[in-house]
Amino acid sequence: MQPDLCEMTAGELAEGFRRRAFSPVEAASACLDRIAAFDGAINAFCLVDADTTLAQARAAEARWQAGAPLGPLNGVPVSIKDLLLTDGWPTRRGSTTVAEAGDWTEDSPPVARLREAGAVLLGKTTTPEFAWKGTTDSPLTGITRNPWNTDCTPGGSSGGASAAVAAGMGPLALGTDAGGSLRIPAAMCGLFTIKPTGGRVPSWPPTPYGSFAASGPISWSVADAAMMLDVLSGADWRDPAALPPQGARFADALDLPTGRLRIGFSRDLGFATPSAEVVAAAEDGARRLEALGHTVEEVAPPFDDPSVTYETLRAGMTVAAFAWADEDTLAAMDPGLAQHIRESRESANLEDFLRADAERTAIGRAMGRFHTDFDLLLTPALATGGFEVGRDGPEDLPTSRLWSPFTFPFNLTRQPAVTLPCGHDARGLPLAVQLVGPLYGEDLLLRISRDYERAYPWSRARARPAARS
Repeated sequence: MQPDLCEMTAGELAEGFRRRAFSPVEAASACLDRIAAFDGAINAFCLVDADTTLAQARAAEARWQAGAPLGPLNGVPVSIKDLLLTDGWPTRRGSTTVAEAGDWTEDSPPVARLREAGAVLLGKTTTPEFAWKGTTDSPLTGITRNPWNTDCTPGGSSGGASAAVAAGMGPLALGTDAGGSLRIPAAMCGLFTIKPTGGRVPSWPPTPYGSFAASGPISWSVADAAMMLDVLSGADWRDPAALPPQGARFADALDLPTGRLRIGFSRDLGFATPSAEVVAAAEDGARRLEALGHTVEEVAPPFDDPSVTYETLRAGMTVAAFAWADEDTLAAMDPGLAQHIRESRESANLEDFLRADAERTAIGRAMGRFHTDFDLLLTPALATGGFEVGRDGPEDLPTSRLWSPFTFPFNLTRQPAVTLPCGHDARGLPLAVQLVGPLYGEDLLLRISRDYERAYPWSRARARPAARS
């Protein structure tokens, strides 16, 4: 009996390809069939090009048959967030202001690395306009929904990426994160992600939020994320801030012992207001880590509320990134984004920006000091569980800085961070915790995440939504 290829991890698919139990063409076809059956209800993809995908799958299959796969992702289906340039496909960034016609002849660095590794590109996934917010809806592509409950948001801005993986429409997705855009939707969709150290994955062209941003994998399994991060990492001449190759492969180090780690735990970082369900899940996460043999200790917040610092820097970046947008252009944009651009133009100034940049450095130093005493920091992933689509936040926490207060500080510091599924709320939607590591500490985060996953495997149950009219 043929296995359900949409229920398999990337690692399981690659092993099946190696044994010739099934082929990359069969895997790609299964994903395309799943997209055709379910994406009408979820809206995770803004572009699917079956002919191109199947051509890539046939090429990958030929390499396996010749005994010459390009790497561990050879033939594995991967989706690409529509913020990242992809040769042959338009990258419209969720915006009607970006024309479909254009010279789409270049891959961004992470997409190029996936091609070089033989991955099969499934299509482009939805994003809010220019990835500006933590939910996924845009004037171009409409509303994206959470496969666990299609009345609810999958989060954002890599919401289409997470929804695709959660619905079984591909085992891996490439997303970005400038304030939580990998971690928010992974948490809301019950998935694993790692936001790597800034510069670990090269970037070009820069996103509107520049040095805050990192690209990374969204997956069902830790091993899949490690395998994908190995492919994505390394230098690219287009990004002078990219880190050199990390040496040992992350996937090869997964099973090395972590030792007894000292983990600092904060329920609120001193300024957040998480719900009772979220706090209970975070406390459960702390107990789970203690059961794995680690020391978990409640800690004072390592820094003061960094919201003003983040928003001041973000306003300056916004002014620079959208200098091209006149009032006619703003009128065609998401009204919230247009308002943010106008407010940024009114408020941003060089003196405040430079002061905030110095504060950012101080926050990074504070976390550096924290890591002289603690290996990792544990927090909730979000301050709330899932909420309805069509809103930018729940009623009691209406803005993303309020309902996602735990993610953006570590875009300021550039530190790597993961989300680990940790139970469900009263509506059955996933909850998660966040672990933050020291700069360049992805290997440690991946190893402890692997231990956690083996001890507390998260549910793979997926909603099977009926087609929406």
